[in-house]
Amino acid sequence: MHTQPVDANLPYNKSDEEEKKMILREYRALLRSLKERLKKGDKALLRRAFEISVEAHKDMRRKSGEPYILHPLAVAQIAVEEIGLGVTSAICALLHDTVEDTEITLEEISAEFGPNIAKIIDGLTKISNVVDIKADTTIQAENFRKILLTLADDPRVILIKLADRLHNMRTLESMSREKQLKIASETTYIYSPLAHRLGLYEIKSEMEDLAMKYTMPDVYHDIAQGLKDTKSNRSRYINEFIKPIKEELTANGFDFEIYGRPKAIHSIYNKMRKKQVTFEEVYDIFAIRVIIKSAPDREKEDCWKVYSIITNVYHPSTERLRDWISVPKGNGYEALHTTVMGPGGRWVEVQIRTERMNEIAEKGLAAHWKYKEGAVSAQESKLDSFLKHLREILNNPDTDTIDFIQDFKLDLFTEEIYIYTPKGDMRVLPKGATALDFAFDIHTQLGMKCIGAKVNYRLVPLSHQLDSGDQVEVITSSKQNPSEDWLGFLITAKAKSKVKNYLKEDKRRTADEGKAELKKKMEHIGAPMSQHNINELLIYYKKATQLDFYYAIAVGNIDLKDLKNFTLYGDKFQHPGREIKAETKAMEEDAAKIKPGKGTELIIFGERSDKVLYKLAQCCQPIPGDDVFGFVTSGEGLKVHRTDCPNAAKLLANYGHRIVKTKWAKNKEISFLTGVRIIGMDDVGVIQKITNVISGELKLNMRSLSIDSKDGIFEGTIMVYVHDREELNNFCTKLGALDGVSKIERLEGTND
Repeated sequence: MHTQPVDANLPYNKSDEEEKKMILREYRALLRSLKERLKKGDKALLRRAFEISVEAHKDMRRKSGEPYILHPLAVAQIAVEEIGLGVTSAICALLHDTVEDTEITLEEISAEFGPNIAKIIDGLTKISNVVDIKADTTIQAENFRKILLTLADDPRVILIKLADRLHNMRTLESMSREKQLKIASETTYIYSPLAHRLGLYEIKSEMEDLAMKYTMPDVYHDIAQGLKDTKSNRSRYINEFIKPIKEELTANGFDFEIYGRPKAIHSIYNKMRKKQVTFEEVYDIFAIRVIIKSAPDREKEDCWKVYSIITNVYHPSTERLRDWISVPKGNGYEALHTTVMGPGGRWVEVQIRTERMNEIAEKGLAAHWKYKEGAVSAQESKLDSFLKHLREILNNPDTDTIDFIQDFKLDLFTEEIYIYTPKGDMRVLPKGATALDFAFDIHTQLGMKCIGAKVNYRLVPLSHQLDSGDQVEVITSSKQNPSEDWLGFLITAKAKSKVKNYLKEDKRRTADEGKAELKKKMEHIGAPMSQHNINELLIYYKKATQLDFYYAIAVGNIDLKDLKNFTLYGDKFQHPGREIKAETKAMEEDAAKIKPGKGTELIIFGERSDKVLYKLAQCCQPIPGDDVFGFVTSGEGLKVHRTDCPNAAKLLANYGHRIVKTKWAKNKEISFLTGVRIIGMDDVGVIQKITNVISGELKLNMRSLSIDSKDGIFEGTIMVYVHDREELNNFCTKLGALDGVSKIERLEGTND
């Protein structure tokens, strides 16, 4: 957690008395939230946990200067109010930092509160230790893997951790810019996908919005302002839209609630980016929600009745109907979504749910437990199978961690399809899954030996992409073994993980043959198989690992005849390109110099810049004025990326220790190549107007201009040299003001 001793310089000035009142007020609010769930003896346990936490944290402060105890209290409140957890979780939330940050031991907690609470706190402490935002050298992917292991063990651990992370995001204001970027990227990279997978949609949306507030502040504030400016018009429209539906539902005797709510800022931004439209052009910035009270046995029927009433009032778009009532999502989400044509020719999304479905939609996993009465519900079994699938992958020691996180994230975020076995059993797979993914989903051995499949009785290859509703019969052969090209079309984490492990094992067996061949050659020339000698060989043959080296020998990609060119000093090899090694070492030393001291910033470009070799990343093409960070690469020195670069979240979350704080030197001498995309009405003289602005008015140096026109619309790309972002913004404003130009946007770069 982010703690520091009391500092008199902090802009925080509450008296001891005011602080005590504030802490007590928060504690009473927590008690009120738990009121209906407190059984005999619970209140005393909760009070004890609160007292221990207050005492343990009494000398600690948050970065904002507030008493530290307010953080565990807030985490407990989020766990109870927003996730729907109970007394046990509230106690764990109150104590979640005590073992890590104070003198209190796990044994003491176990003696005071029992082994169950101690086990959850142990899980939370382990997570805190692996995701240490103070550590520069932690490899984050390995940490996330450990987090997911705790999820598979006791889901409450991760739910409390999500509450903890949400409160940290809400109070990120007082952290340094460097920490803000790192924590926000980590949140988008792993915590919000987890919240999504566990059905915590409200928390997922808030985390993404808050992360965006810090990684892309300008875009965030523009959209927030847009929502604020259009609020009264939106409210008027929503009331007009709702009125006839309300009347019909009331006439049909429904007990219901209906309201409109704006979509999350991050979700609106994604739409703008995906469809390449401005805020004003996003038509569905809000959704209408209808929540009905319905008896458990009538839920499905009632939702379809409401759908029928709404589509009698407004014309629906048939291809935009989503039925998650007949087949709920993998995380238990149930609802009917439809898009209808509202007044004024606007498409409006309507979501129909019962009260139970709504609670599951907002509180996810915790609400499943509440509705689990004796029998295992459909959602519960889906969740169990998700956790089982997670355990399988995580418990495999050979899984490559970074690959695993990448594959797992794909599984977390994709839409789902529903596939049937020949016996009619249903399996849930991510959209885009192939016949081979399905085979692995049934059983690993079935996947390993799969040679094809019959989809709806028709023979298809392994790579055939499945559609929802397909019935699949897997065809196997005992002679079949996995091959490298399978990784090109498999999309599920489980299948990829199994194939990668098989290939690694297979490669290891082949590599052993190469190792034996090398050993013979080395003995022949009298050189031992020492680590030093192997390293010399790896450098000479440009192989990253011994496994790759031995494998290349076995398959004939490396010819060991070159060994005769090596010099043997005593029992030590020296390869013919020894001078190169000295250069490499010097480069490595230079890379080590790149990282400035803690808290300092590297200044790039121009007279005052630090003397460091750097490159501008092609994936986002930063220019002065952009928010940037430096990333120390393994072979190309320092690369400078924009903080809103498509690759930023991955780099910041996985390789925090290789990030360098970077800022621009003020310099108007150097120009940077950047590009804009321009769209408008194809009119006579439009090119001349554009070139007049570039060369005549702004006197910019243009590298290229390509315009294509079709059916009265032109679309083009302009590459120009600018000094900084201010100049680029001015350029875009001038072009946007031209008659006939409807849209200007900055180009993203090419992949690095």
